[in-house]
Amino acid sequence: MRSLSRQLDNPETLLIHLGGLGDVCLSESTFLSLQEHFDDRLVGLGNTRFLKLFGKYFQRVERVESRQWLHLFSEKLMGPRWRRIIFIGKDREGRLRDRWQSFSKEAILFIDMYPDEAFAPAGPESINKREISAQGTHVEDYQLTQLRKYGIEPLKKQPARNRSPRIILYPEVGFTKEKWLPENFVVLLHTLRARGLDVILLESPGLHVDADNKIELEDLADVKEFFREGGLFVSNDSGMAHLAGASGLFTITIFSGFEPGIWHPRGTNLSLKQGADPTDVDVIERKIIERMG
Repeated sequence: MRSLSRQLDNPETLLIHLGGLGDVCLSESTFLSLQEHFDDRLVGLGNTRFLKLFGKYFQRVERVESRQWLHLFSEKLMGPRWRRIIFIGKDREGRLRDRWQSFSKEAILFIDMYPDEAFAPAGPESINKREISAQGTHVEDYQLTQLRKYGIEPLKKQPARNRSPRIILYPEVGFTKEKWLPENFVVLLHTLRARGLDVILLESPGLHVDADNKIELEDLADVKEFFREGGLFVSNDSGMAHLAGASGLFTITIFSGFEPGIWHPRGTNLSLKQGADPTDVDVIERKIIERMG
């Protein structure tokens, strides 16, 4: 695993994206822009569960946890050089870029994944910063605007609206009390069914909801296939909301900590913030009915 490197020089372009599901979904337009510019010579490196959902933008997708990539994160190991490395991520001090430049024949192309104000604190002392954040640049646009300095034409991938009378509710285990609670989704399930609507509850990992007509899908490829049937998707801010939006579903997303203006799912969406917008069950029910009419 040590310095076989130079005889293994690779003529391809390596795109490193270490983000979660939502981050990867928000980067689809960046993938498209890079694919067009580099003429289909991209190799994706990251979490394969997420990147393979957008595998059409890559020649292949590599699993970052594999031993063959340890050299990227160790000062003691050497590895092959690529024609160029593209990094979509956070690297405030530039340490990763400095490290990875030795593996890239051309200058590293770095796309900052999201604006720093995207994680502005939520306390009263930061109200001015939060007001700015609420009007801030959406993550997708933030990434695309950075491409021009590299001479790359930004292309926006607009998810085609996938209409269907189906309503999908996605409760999840909340790590904060501000999350819209699973019991709210159960109440919403019953009130919508009482109206004779087609409602499905998609159960998230680690959560058991006592309800009929629910499904659980562990493989994200199966979830993406399930979303092909279209519909309206209701959830907290989550990676699954971003996958639904990228799949063309209308999303109603309830935010608690982050700013919807920066983080809302792509595509046709309605994003509400608890504490700033009404988010009672009857309000969400009404907004669903308005969009299903």
